[in-house]
Amino acid sequence: DSMLYITGDTHGNQLKWLEQIHPALSPGDGVIVAGDFGYGFWSGPLGSEDAFYDWLAAQPYAVFFIDCNHENFDRLLALPVEPWRGGRIQRIRPNVIHLMRGEVYLIEGRTVFTFGGGHSADFWRRKPGTSWWPQEMPEPEEYRRASESLRRVHGRVDYIVTHAAPLETGYYLSALHPGNIRPPRPEELPLTSFLEDVRHVADYRRWYFGHLHTDQELWWRGQAAVFDALRELDSGKVVRQWSRYEG
Repeated sequence: DSMLYITGDTHGNQLKWLEQIHPALSPGDGVIVAGDFGYGFWSGPLGSEDAFYDWLAAQPYAVFFIDCNHENFDRLLALPVEPWRGGRIQRIRPNVIHLMRGEVYLIEGRTVFTFGGGHSADFWRRKPGTSWWPQEMPEPEEYRRASESLRRVHGRVDYIVTHAAPLETGYYLSALHPGNIRPPRPEELPLTSFLEDVRHVADYRRWYFGHLHTDQELWWRGQAAVFDALRELDSGKVVRQWSRYEG
C-alpha cells in the first residue's frame, strides 16, 4: 500500500533528501514538506537545482510542499497556477508540487488544508531579492481564501499542514524549550493569530507544522512540530529520525 509521509524544513539540502528522506519512500508514496522546502536553493554538492528536480521527477513517489521564508518567491510565484484535486497548485515537475496557501486538497482519500508562510527571524542579515522576500508573510487575500476554503468544507478536514504554529502552541513550545525556541514574534502575529483562530473553528485529525526546528508531539489537538524526522501522516508515527544537517 502506498503511504503519505510528512517532514519539516528541508532548506534545499540535497544530502538530507538523498540520505534520509529518499531511502524511506517506496513507489506510489507521497511526502509533504511543511514549509521551507528551499525552492531556489537546491543547488548543492550533487549538482544544480534543475538537475535535482529532474532526479526527483524520475522517482516513483510524489513530493508536495508548502512554502515559507526559505523560498525564492520571485521565482516561485512566477510559476503557472493550475487546479488540482480541489485546490490550486504550482508544479515544479509532474510529481513535485507546491500546495498553495489556503487550499483544501483531496490527496489519496484524505482532505488536507494547507497554509504556508512565516517570518524570517534573521531577516536583518538577509538580502532582499536574494535571500529574503516580503511575500514570506501572507497577504490579506490569502487569509480570506483560507477562510473561504474551510467554510466550503464546514471546517472539517483530515489534516492541517502549516509552516508556522498557532499562537498558543508557539507560546507553549517556547516555554517547554526556553533555550531553543523563541516565543512567537510580533512580526508574525497576523499569521499565528489567524492559525489560532483556525485551531478553534476547524475539526481535524492531525496538524503538522515546521518552522521551529524541533520535533515535538503535543498532547492537545493532535499537533506535531516536524523537523529532523519523517512521520506517517495518518498515525504520526516517526519512521525515520536523523541528526540535524543545519549548523
